[in-house]
Amino acid sequence: MASPASAPGKLRIYLGAAAGVGKTYKMLEEGYRRRSRGTDVVIGLVETHGRPDTAAQIRDLPIIARRAVSYRQGALEEMDVDALLSRHPAVALVDELAHTNVPGSRNAKRWQDVEELLQAGIGVISTVNIQHLASLNDVVEQITGVRQQETIPDALAREADQIELVDMTPEALRRRMAHGNIYPPAAIDTALANYFRPGNLGALRELALLWMADRVDEDLADYRARHGIRQQWETKERVVVALSGGAEGDALIRRGARMAARMHGELLAVHVRTPDGTVQPNTKALDGQRGLLAEVGGSYSEVTGADVPSALLSFAVAEDATQLLLASSRHSSLYHLTHGSVTTAVIRRAGPIDVHVISTAGEPERVLPTSLPIRRPVPVPQRRRQLGWLMGTIGVGLLAWALSPLRTGLGLPGALLCLLLAVVAVAFAGGLRPAAAASVVAALAADFFFVPPIYSLAVADPVNVVALVVFFAVAGILSHLIDRLTRRGLQVARARGEAEALARLAGGSVVTEPQTLPGLVAELRRTFDLDSAAILVPDGANWFPVAQAGGPTPKRPEDAQFAAELDQGAVLALSGRLLSGQDIWLLGPFVTQMRIAQERARLRTEASAAAELAEADSVRTALLDAVSHDLRAPLTSIKAAVTSLQSREAGWTPDDVARLYKIIESEADRLTTLVANLLDMGRLRAGEMPVVERETDLEQVLYSAVNSLSSAGSAVAIDLDAKLPPVRADPGLLERAIANVMANAQAVSPPGLAVRVHAGVAGDRVEVRVIDQGPGVGQQQREQIFLPFQRRGDAPGGLGLGLAIARGFTEAMHGDLTVEDTPGGGATFVFSLPVFASAARQSG
Repeated sequence: MASPASAPGKLRIYLGAAAGVGKTYKMLEEGYRRRSRGTDVVIGLVETHGRPDTAAQIRDLPIIARRAVSYRQGALEEMDVDALLSRHPAVALVDELAHTNVPGSRNAKRWQDVEELLQAGIGVISTVNIQHLASLNDVVEQITGVRQQETIPDALAREADQIELVDMTPEALRRRMAHGNIYPPAAIDTALANYFRPGNLGALRELALLWMADRVDEDLADYRARHGIRQQWETKERVVVALSGGAEGDALIRRGARMAARMHGELLAVHVRTPDGTVQPNTKALDGQRGLLAEVGGSYSEVTGADVPSALLSFAVAEDATQLLLASSRHSSLYHLTHGSVTTAVIRRAGPIDVHVISTAGEPERVLPTSLPIRRPVPVPQRRRQLGWLMGTIGVGLLAWALSPLRTGLGLPGALLCLLLAVVAVAFAGGLRPAAAASVVAALAADFFFVPPIYSLAVADPVNVVALVVFFAVAGILSHLIDRLTRRGLQVARARGEAEALARLAGGSVVTEPQTLPGLVAELRRTFDLDSAAILVPDGANWFPVAQAGGPTPKRPEDAQFAAELDQGAVLALSGRLLSGQDIWLLGPFVTQMRIAQERARLRTEASAAAELAEADSVRTALLDAVSHDLRAPLTSIKAAVTSLQSREAGWTPDDVARLYKIIESEADRLTTLVANLLDMGRLRAGEMPVVERETDLEQVLYSAVNSLSSAGSAVAIDLDAKLPPVRADPGLLERAIANVMANAQAVSPPGLAVRVHAGVAGDRVEVRVIDQGPGVGQQQREQIFLPFQRRGDAPGGLGLGLAIARGFTEAMHGDLTVEDTPGGGATFVFSLPVFASAARQSG
């Protein structure tokens, strides 16, 4: 055993895009190379999958015996971690890093076993496929249609000391598969037609190459950081285009794309936003430029910075850019003198980055984002304006009257300060106009109550005239400033509300599942605080809602306070309050999302119809191929037997004649079963299978199914729980479904091994398990095996319809039929049927 102070072992991983590229072969080759140099190398676990070339690579490498782990009614083998820790080699070879251990093992996952070995100071060489990385699991599912259940954390792979990609082109991998070097012959056709399609393999290979490229970039950046290297290393050309949102952006992107293509580099575009939000880009132009970037294979980023040159260069340095493209400025020298030149500043600070200043035709554009016209501030709400007018006229006059008894001690300055405070309050409550009126009223009231001669608008002392003029000017300035601040505050609050609404809208369509029309309508009503919102579609002379929220909803678009046209003749109708110009601007994204939802629903319907047509065409093609083969065999046997009977030779005994008649009868029965299965499959696909559910004795059905089987097949052993309740099913259909599965189990089980059938209660259902010792069913094949024309052994009828019909019959009776691996080898088919008594209680 390693001492606690021993250094952690090093991990080397061979990464592949799919099974069969040669990961295990390379792992064993590396192990033998190290052993030949004197390193203590042992095999902790290797899976050759019956491949002779891989098994030959084991050579004389020592193998640690596996540990048997009891599981259910058998025992399975796993890597013996304790034996490896005791042996403590320098390097252990551990295959299939993402493997899930048998329940009851030391760890749940093999990668956890590997972590223990590494912590003990044992180096590990292992293998893994790209689809087993946790971060790529959903991407692989989208590509292949298969979700990988066994994954490893990305951190484990990224922290490995060495990762080597075992690469192979899709064509070479498919040839290796076709030659039988990966899977057994029986599985080759299915693999080539499903997971190992050229498109799947190409996409998985690209994923593996991109992941490795990122890993190389990370290692390079880590090396430069450790060694304090700041200058750019031109390991790969990266062209950065600076976008302002102006019309010159398209020309810059195309020029950058041509440069990147010539240098086999990457194209990136960046737009700099100012943090104060006062300088805004042309969003429509930027959206178009992002689309153009996607077409030419570039990527888009946005950064925020008060100093545009510094932000551009910081981005370029972070991305290891080698080229930076800017549009030439057409401003005058005076403008550059007063505002500074972005281009000049970038060139002066660029260092090793090559800066290209591109001349563009057309309107003068700046690298700095163009400023939009100042938007008119949000008006003060009407109730606040009314309150302001009331305070500014009557309130200020009453305040001056209330202060007049204090004129001796207060004096004119004190009175003006009190009145100024009142004007500020009016400006805050009602805005500029009520505050202006309040300023006039306050100046006149101060003259009337506090300036000699009292109770007169005449002013005897010129100093008081100056005081009143200054008061009026200060009150006006403060009113203007407070009004602007108040409106800006309202504008910020409104912008925050709009941003939250757009964030919720975007969150429903991008972050989570795409929103449906009802969800969008409800969100729209909540955002604009409407009484009702509905999407109306025409139905002759009338309209009916396909999605609505609140109430009462308008019956026609003319009844709504606001209506907007959607696609396919639909209309969005809103009621509750009038919408302002800003509201209508915010309504635009909602209308766009609704149109997208309509289009998505239409495409989903068309895709569903196309999928049904494709499935029907696939079934029709498979049927023709299967029937052409499986009808020929019994017909040929019958024809040969009839010909023999017609040309009966001398010396034939009655036994010979009986044998021929038996052949004819057997082959005719086979044809009858085949035709019956075809008819049943047609009824199931058309949804016209007659089902009469009633209380059914499962024991009687099981023994009837056994009696219907051929006597030449394997024996069937039935094990029933005591007091087995009746099930709700159609006895005839259930018997045929169970008989089909039993016949399949007989066909694939080795001679002399009985097919086991067990029935027992599981909650409110009864489970029937048909257990065979034939070939197992992999995770990827557990649903495919129930598809029509998928053979597993010589099932009744020969067309591979037996299991498909069994599932169809079971589901027609509101049951389930699934398959799982049998410990020790084989498959277990599980019927789950509703208990009759439970169904009666529920209906009662």
